[in-house]
Amino acid sequence: MLSSCSHQITKHKISRILKNSAINKDHFTGFALYDQDQKKMIYQENADKYFTPASNTKLFTFYTSLQMLGDSVPGLRYLVKNDSLIFWGTGDPSFLHSVLKSTKAFDLLKSSTQKLFYSASNYTGNFYGAGWPYDDYNDYYQVDITALPIEDNVAFIDADAQGNLQIRPSYLKMYLQMDTSFHPKNYRVKRALEENKFVYPAGLVPSKFHQEIPWKTSASLTLELLQDTLKKPIGLINLQMPASAKTLYSIAADSVYKQMLLPSDNFVAEQLLLVCSSTLPGGKLSTENAIAYSKKNFLNDLPDEPQWADGSGLSRQNLFTLKTMIALLQKIWDKVGNEQKLHSLLPTGGVSGTLKNAYKTDNGVPFVWGKTGSLSNNHNQSGYLITRKGKRLLFSYMNNNFTRPTAQISGEMVRVITEIHNRF
Repeated sequence: MLSSCSHQITKHKISRILKNSAINKDHFTGFALYDQDQKKMIYQENADKYFTPASNTKLFTFYTSLQMLGDSVPGLRYLVKNDSLIFWGTGDPSFLHSVLKSTKAFDLLKSSTQKLFYSASNYTGNFYGAGWPYDDYNDYYQVDITALPIEDNVAFIDADAQGNLQIRPSYLKMYLQMDTSFHPKNYRVKRALEENKFVYPAGLVPSKFHQEIPWKTSASLTLELLQDTLKKPIGLINLQMPASAKTLYSIAADSVYKQMLLPSDNFVAEQLLLVCSSTLPGGKLSTENAIAYSKKNFLNDLPDEPQWADGSGLSRQNLFTLKTMIALLQKIWDKVGNEQKLHSLLPTGGVSGTLKNAYKTDNGVPFVWGKTGSLSNNHNQSGYLITRKGKRLLFSYMNNNFTRPTAQISGEMVRVITEIHNRF
């Protein structure tokens, strides 16, 4: 039983903290607070209503990956047949990734003495997730989904010491060209919507200029990039992957989860759902298959059925209730089974990831770990909170359809969570 001292957390006390806010009254807000030790909901406002979760969706991808993947990520499926090595992608985002830097698949292909053949037959899905906006195609956070991503599926464009633009992978240099009719308000490079044509304006390139632009993926471009990287020929074939195909594991799963969760990496999140689907019978890469399997086998006891469309939260078709978010947080906690490990994988208030600059620590000690989620007019947080008295709480705080600056919404969320930490 909770004591009756002033540090007892009650619905009334939480209500007073929330109702002190004028910000919460001008848009659709939901808040749920759950006591892990007492196994009961302390406070809920609009907790049974559906919200657009944005990148809180990555918690669903995280939990599904925890259930379907082991300690290491499947990086490649392959088959040696006579004098040939035939390989298929698994969706693994770590292949030559700028941060993860996995090279095991590269090493296998580079060292092979067989003739190499790549088949993209196991992915027939769209290059975008359901409900993604097309007008964000030039932005770093909306990367094409593909069976075998290479170097983040993103072109890194920088100014060199001489003030010239350089693009990486260097193979894409042929697609980078000046356009004297292009006059953006601020200096930038723009890719054509449906092809790899990167144009930049005439004039001086700003020093330290840097931009990341997704390239338009295709099986043929994947092949060309692989050949350019491996420095050896590769054939493109359309061959269904047999059940006997071997699996090469590429990288520790925890490192990929960190890259997804701490900076809220959309590319990694989307690709991870493909990797999950690659473990199902048949090995077909499908976001829909991974979501359906997870909902049926791991998420069938949630309070409210999630409307779940993609891996990252870019889609506004995603809709979850706060009660379901709380239940998911508890599932993640139970699955990881180690508080310190779980905290290390998540953004930490005042310390790391998307919560580093939002919160301050309590005399150097963090007290909040969780996932943010932002789209235009939407900003959310769901995670884990430890109070000064050591109470372990789960929370989900969602704000949809506001018109004021996001910084004001974020500041109010931080005020509420910090006050709960300090008072109890």
